[in-house]
Amino acid sequence: MTTDADLMALIGPQFHALADALEHAGPAILDGPSLCAGWSAGNVLAHVTMAARYDQESFGRELASAGFDFETLSQTIAARDAQLPFASLLGDLRSETMATWTPPGGGAIGALTHVVIHGLDITAANDLPRTATDAATTAVLEALTTGGVSEAFGRDARAQRLRATDLDFSFGEGDGPVLEATAADFILALSGRDRPGLAVPRVDQPGAQDA
Repeated sequence: MTTDADLMALIGPQFHALADALEHAGPAILDGPSLCAGWSAGNVLAHVTMAARYDQESFGRELASAGFDFETLSQTIAARDAQLPFASLLGDLRSETMATWTPPGGGAIGALTHVVIHGLDITAANDLPRTATDAATTAVLEALTTGGVSEAFGRDARAQRLRATDLDFSFGEGDGPVLEATAADFILALSGRDRPGLAVPRVDQPGAQDA
């Protein structure tokens, strides 16, 4: 059984691995595309590392300035902080803050899905390999399927039979066809990102998000 402690131990290495891959790609990656609509890779990176730059007090001020609208806040910070020096953003990825951060109400799995999904938003859009380990990737897939997290993204995994082609993961029962794809593509499809050949049914879920 995977515990919160197990999940917390996975978080920091995923941030570090993403930082290493982006450092190798170079600063030009910031102007590259992402799978988040309207956002560059730099916007996503700024969003992913927001907690490293804003403590509770400064975050509260930013939220108040945005009229207590978190979507407005996210858009503002993503656009503004994407202009920070590349080395500074990489430093934020590698910070102890991000390795120990958990989103309000989201716990360890919320932090892990945050870095794994948004990491894929950058790497998949720029033809880079997935940076998350198999253990972290499997944990996120389990959260999206058996944990029901896909519904938060407006996607319903329950009617699917899935089998990853690049790690030991399968989901679903019954006599229907088995859909095969890479673990990265399953994560992206289950979190609302369009992937060729992967159509995950939508659900009506209050507050569902696509990014």
